[in-house]
Amino acid sequence: MSTMKKLAVVSTAFGLLAATSSGVLAQKKYDPGASDTEIKIGNIMPYSGPASAYGVIAKTEEAYFKKINAEGGINGRKINFISYDDAYSPPKTVEQARKLVESDEALIVFNPLGTPPNTAIQKYLNSKKVPQLFVATGATKWNDPKNFPWTMGWQPNYQSETQIYAKYILKNKPDAKVGILYQNDDYGKDYLKGFKDGLGAKAASMIVLEESYEVSEPTIDSHLVKLKASGADVFINITTPKFAAQAIKKNAEIGWKPLHFLNNVSASIGSVMKPAGFENAQDIISSNYLKDTSDPEWKNDPGMKAFDEFLAKYYPEANRIDSFVMYGYTVAQGLVHVLKASGDNLTRENVMKQAANIRNLEIGSLLPGIKVNTSATDFAPISAVQLQKFKGETWERFGEVIDAEVGG
Repeated sequence: MSTMKKLAVVSTAFGLLAATSSGVLAQKKYDPGASDTEIKIGNIMPYSGPASAYGVIAKTEEAYFKKINAEGGINGRKINFISYDDAYSPPKTVEQARKLVESDEALIVFNPLGTPPNTAIQKYLNSKKVPQLFVATGATKWNDPKNFPWTMGWQPNYQSETQIYAKYILKNKPDAKVGILYQNDDYGKDYLKGFKDGLGAKAASMIVLEESYEVSEPTIDSHLVKLKASGADVFINITTPKFAAQAIKKNAEIGWKPLHFLNNVSASIGSVMKPAGFENAQDIISSNYLKDTSDPEWKNDPGMKAFDEFLAKYYPEANRIDSFVMYGYTVAQGLVHVLKASGDNLTRENVMKQAANIRNLEIGSLLPGIKVNTSATDFAPISAVQLQKFKGETWERFGEVIDAEVGG
């Protein structure tokens, strides 16, 4: 072969190589917060203030992302997790969201906690076209892709949950006199609406007293005294963890023993039931979609073994029986699934597209029969729960897995 021909072959080979590599480069698309080496994930959590029991969620997520990074990252990219405290105060949430988007340039804001805090930043993040992904609140309004295409929930929604309680009461205690305690904000009112909708026409005659409290109140004791005095024999407890533990304790103190329903967001054994006293928490009814770490049924379950291995290696100081740890572990896996599916197209638009295209995702920490599903018109990833009753030092599940989805 002549030198000229050799050169021609070599230059053709280089040309093909250049074309191929530029093709690969062309396929990589990045928005702020993503690069060849990292993915910046923003988060806002109440590490302080009245809802600080939830702070452990982000600590678990941080530990899970450390595990992912140690195993090579997401398609070779390390997760840079930036989490700020908002003390469950909406003005502070706004400040932290702006910081994440405008200063830190995070790709997304992941799992920010609380209904009022998320409400305060929803319009801002949607106007900036920044994913507000897998928010840590079950308010029904997060499932509204038409009006808020950049906001998506994660857990079963509040209205579905209290509708399930209402139906249980109508079936098992149709002559109930119901007393309700709820947090006076969007979170409490969403749960309340679901419960009243579930009772339907019976709501007016069955509900004998509705008491609301502010998160700024140091104690809710006086509300419980009023509820007992109302003659209510069913108690719907719509409270965040600190106040849930107070309510369980106070009921025991004043000898009020109604049929007690506790919302799922405060059903943590480590953060609520144990501090309130196991003896005071007997027979409370709640619901769940996650495996309970204290339930011996899961002792040899592969999903629980994987959870225990993760804790031992990456978060040994965690309180294993705190369900918020299990929650953080689960939702972090949901995000990892979405980021892996996004491949080299790490634009905010593609991340939302992948988040809205989850099909029958099984995560080892979810109860059997519960899978993650989303679509362009369904932004409620998990919509099924199972009822549970507190016995001894653990929750005992009963009945079937119930799918009761309520749209935005």
